[in-house]
Amino acid sequence: MTAVYAYPTLAGRIKLTVRRASIDGKPLQVALISQRDRVVALHQVEHDEWTEGVLEVEVSLPAEELADGPWSGVTCVAVLTEGATNTRVVSRLERRQDDDRYWRGEIRVRRSAHLARAVLDVSVVGSYGGVDGRVIGTSDAPWVVDLLARTPTRHRDVEILEENFRDGPREWLRSFKDAPWLVDTAGDMLAILLNTSFEGLAGLLSGARGPLEKATADLVVAQIAAEAWATMFQSALSDLEYDEDGTPQFPGGWRESVLRIMLPEVFPGQPLADALVEAHRRRSESLGWAEVQSRIQLAAGRRGQVPKNLTAAIRAVTRAQEGSRP
Repeated sequence: MTAVYAYPTLAGRIKLTVRRASIDGKPLQVALISQRDRVVALHQVEHDEWTEGVLEVEVSLPAEELADGPWSGVTCVAVLTEGATNTRVVSRLERRQDDDRYWRGEIRVRRSAHLARAVLDVSVVGSYGGVDGRVIGTSDAPWVVDLLARTPTRHRDVEILEENFRDGPREWLRSFKDAPWLVDTAGDMLAILLNTSFEGLAGLLSGARGPLEKATADLVVAQIAAEAWATMFQSALSDLEYDEDGTPQFPGGWRESVLRIMLPEVFPGQPLADALVEAHRRRSESLGWAEVQSRIQLAAGRRGQVPKNLTAAIRAVTRAQEGSRP
């Protein structure tokens, strides 16, 4: 671990999984729990007025590291938070008797306590140096509990708006009239602004028909997504919070989600907390920051699926050229 920590923390992987969910005692469909995107969608067409949801969670911890480590009285808790309502719910998990790597339990989601999207994380707490209640680890990637979504995706982290940069009501956009889009990270929700005055852009994204047009539209969307990921990451790094000894902490909201997703790809092999400290150090001290920029670009491109869509576009162009030959 890096020297900035006042006590040792876990270096091994901490994986959080939502195994099942229910609303007012009725099981939630498996399709509404996405293991890939780590999202639970609690809004159902047939059951809008619900009172309480229950999430059954399981956490895997590095058991050998815990057994050999200097901590005592270790416990594991699930933590559900939502910044918009200042809600924080903590639920103690129980270690499985047949396998001490796993901890299981439930956490309750009261509809009246939440507005839209809550973040489900896990904390491993123990005693060290005579001090109880030290957080010695958190999950590698949190889950999102979406109370407004019918499908378990993370798309609501981004608001996509169509704006006329040239002649629209937002005067500040006029200086960007030649830009096809902008990524706005100023608010609580990320916004991607599409320039409707940019010739052909709106028609391409909304009305692509043939294979070549579709491949081109998909490539543009991938490029927008990649730029959004890179911009979000940079913005989140510039808006960190700090504890009393100056150690950087996650800033909450979409910025925290972006950092938790991107940091393992920008600094592969490093524990999440170490990667955050390293990213902050590189940026603030300009030590190897150029190399990190390249890593960010690579990770953002992968997140936006640029390589996949570029390959598809090249193939579509090749097929179109071959089909036009006599």
